[in-house]
Amino acid sequence: MPTPLAERIRPKTLNDVVGQTHLLGKDKPLRRIIESGKIPNMIFYGPSGVGKTTVARIIADNTNMTMHKLNGTSASIADIKNIVSETETFGGMNGILLYLDEIQYLNKKQQQSLLEYIENGKITLISSTTENPYFYVYNAVISRSTVFEFKPLTADEVLPAVKRAFQLMAQELNMKLRLETGAAEYIAQGCGGDVRKSLNTVELCILSADNDGKCLTVSLENVRALTQRSNMKYDRDGDQHYDILSALQKSIRGSDENAALHYAARLIEAGDIISLSRRLLVIAAEDIGLAYPQAISIVKACVDSAMQLGLPEARIPLAEAVVLLATAPKSNSVITAIDSALTDIKSGLALDFPRCLQNKHFDGDDVKKKGQNYLYPHSFPNHWVKQQYMPDSLTGKVYYEFGDNKNEQAAKKYWEKIKE
Repeated sequence: MPTPLAERIRPKTLNDVVGQTHLLGKDKPLRRIIESGKIPNMIFYGPSGVGKTTVARIIADNTNMTMHKLNGTSASIADIKNIVSETETFGGMNGILLYLDEIQYLNKKQQQSLLEYIENGKITLISSTTENPYFYVYNAVISRSTVFEFKPLTADEVLPAVKRAFQLMAQELNMKLRLETGAAEYIAQGCGGDVRKSLNTVELCILSADNDGKCLTVSLENVRALTQRSNMKYDRDGDQHYDILSALQKSIRGSDENAALHYAARLIEAGDIISLSRRLLVIAAEDIGLAYPQAISIVKACVDSAMQLGLPEARIPLAEAVVLLATAPKSNSVITAIDSALTDIKSGLALDFPRCLQNKHFDGDDVKKKGQNYLYPHSFPNHWVKQQYMPDSLTGKVYYEFGDNKNEQAAKKYWEKIKE
């Protein structure tokens, strides 16, 4: 079975690794650790194709420890026990380095089986994950490890690897290479910072290139046809899903309609109009609130229209909702008020009711002051009368503060005049 190009071109030294300069640049923390030769337990966290496995292999190649590799998607307790059993053999005399790829797929019991050995140093664990380890990795494993975050690569960082891959394949085929202007740059830009995908695209481009027996011609048109639509990393169950939704809401909250449209477009391109619609309804209530209370009705109408239309037309009412929310006045007075009230409820405060509000119209013998004595506001001028509504223990408590916007300030002014 032929070895994939991404494997054949994999860097052998830290100097050959593209990107990750915040970790592997001169005098950066991970590079210093690797060069010291004293390898701690580590977790590499980041998207696919950014060098996590490559760096782990470079570490393994530069240590005297016996290396084993497991993948969380297929590893079992038996596999882990087999590796642990080597710690007492001659092969484990210098320690065992276990590279555990996709650790998030191991269950809690499987991860726990490693704890004793990574704590006493018989096994050095280097694990990688594409998901946030603080959500997916057992806390006891995290507490015994150092987490390093690998960043997505820029197109400029990927480009040298793409050009090197084209040259390597041409040399292996013993042919000249004619690469149309912009082809390598298009691959570097289009594969979303994933070196592996970029190299896979290079391999496809070479295999489908025009071949006259002496020269391979790779056209920009062919590159465009083969470059995967992968510049948008998105998984509805993964971190990217929640990162995009978070970025969308924060952009709308910050009144940046252009950034908000960008993140909405990423969700639309992924076909996830349900998540987008739900988040827009939340934003209308949470971030616009009473500063423009009609916003939630308008957004609901846009969402309903999008659901009836489906893609691609759904993008239009959804974009309308995004721009409306981003450019609307903002107020978080409602969410602040209800969260404050919920805090009191969860603290066990005020489980009683003022007598005038209770749904009973008689009193027992133990009640000294008889009668409900409820005052019906509509029977009084301006439909308001002063009486106790809060429980006794919370009398005078203020949850809602009028927001600093035209709508809420008008309401405040009205009630100040009435209650004067």
